[in-house]
Amino acid sequence: MAVRVRLRRIGKNPKKRPHFRVTVFEETRGRDSRFIEEIGFYNPINGEIKVKKERLDYWVKNGAQVSDTIKSLVKNSQKEVKNAAVSASS
Repeated sequence: MAVRVRLRRIGKNPKKRPHFRVTVFEETRGRDSRFIEEIGFYNPINGEIKVKKERLDYWVKNGAQVSDTIKSLVKNSQKEVKNAAVSASS
């Protein structure tokens, strides 16, 4: 069983207002099908992302593949947190 961490769309109404959950899927499942675990969410309208870092690390250690989108979102959110900490201490 191959496992992937990827986005699942939950925002459908009104149209053109998407938001997503960061979820762990079997690789063969569709985007909106049954999942193993939800580990966060992403709202592209305001750029908000929250991911349970310890759960993401757990799944990666156990062989889960992370999608390119999730990799870039997590990487960018970590940069924003560091930048906010630096500006708050100044």
